[in-house]
Amino acid sequence: MTTLEFSHNSGLVVVSFLIALVAGFTGLTLTKDLSQKSFSQRKIAVSLASLALGGGIWSMHFVAMLGLQMPVLFYYDAAITLASALLAILIVGVALGLLHFFERRPKILFLSGSLVGFGILTMHYLGMAGLQLCRPIYTVQGISLAFLSAISLCVAAIWIAYEQRSNRNILLGTVCFGLAVFAVHFVAIWGTRFVKAPAFNELGPSITNEVLALVVICSSFLILGAFLWTGVTFLVPQPTHMPSSNPESAAPVSSGAPDPTPAPSLKPAAGPTSSAASRAQRVPCESNGTTLFIAPADVAFIRAEGHYTHVYKNNGERHFCVWPITEATKRLAQYSFLSTHRSYLINSAKVQHFERLKDTGLCRFENPKLPPVPVSRSNLKRVKETLGL
Repeated sequence: MTTLEFSHNSGLVVVSFLIALVAGFTGLTLTKDLSQKSFSQRKIAVSLASLALGGGIWSMHFVAMLGLQMPVLFYYDAAITLASALLAILIVGVALGLLHFFERRPKILFLSGSLVGFGILTMHYLGMAGLQLCRPIYTVQGISLAFLSAISLCVAAIWIAYEQRSNRNILLGTVCFGLAVFAVHFVAIWGTRFVKAPAFNELGPSITNEVLALVVICSSFLILGAFLWTGVTFLVPQPTHMPSSNPESAAPVSSGAPDPTPAPSLKPAAGPTSSAASRAQRVPCESNGTTLFIAPADVAFIRAEGHYTHVYKNNGERHFCVWPITEATKRLAQYSFLSTHRSYLINSAKVQHFERLKDTGLCRFENPKLPPVPVSRSNLKRVKETLGL
């Protein structure tokens, strides 16, 4: 059987890689800061991210296929082509579900990355099965290299992007995801031979390259639109709330140096040093170039953000703090603060409701403006004991 010669349109090859990068950035950015959202909001965000990532895998593949040039006319089976897109979205959705509804331990990160890689592989080979009047023949080397590329790069992408949810990590994860989708396709094509098929073998109606191009343009347009939307939220920092006018909640920096040793309780000690002791008990936060001191009693919880933290007050205000989460844990342990998750520190006295979720949980506060705080499985027992459950 004669092997068909083929080549690629270099312009469409570049476009296919850009689509993979855009889809990766969109999907990974849509799922940022989901721990602050409600359960329903998380489900919606994970669904949208699955569409972006899975749809991006599909779009990248078929943009590259539009650039595949062979000496014979070939078509695509519409049913198989649609199934390949839906399968990619479903598998990526399962991976994102593990990341956002379970504790992100190393084995969860590895499993999720492997699932995304498996989704890319199945999308590619199922999409190739939809070729009409042209049949792909695979080699062991091509399949093996495609498998290794998919799993290794996707595990790296998920591990980097989710081990720490910073902008830098999301960008690095985006690059790894884009390389994974791109590498799987072209490594697999490198290990594939094409031969002419004598007749149609249709599961559904056949579609031409022209019709496929219209579908791919529409899907790429949607992904680019989502990219622009997420890009704005990614680049523009969220504004911090202005401090409360209550002097007990936030006080300007005093010229006097605070006592470095905190007092053993929230109530300032009596005597001439009570003012310095009171300042030492407060959390230093930054707002519009001004340092504020917030009393621990006014703090509901603290969330890690890279090497810094965000302080959430009882009234719903959020402030930036230069303390890392480890420093906040050490300084506030004596004021009823305890760790519920590696990224969260709560004021247990301010917890209004506790919700059990299998082997994890959520702490909720009286102010509805405050998002729920997750409780990891490793901290569940201690949190319940502290709350008297």
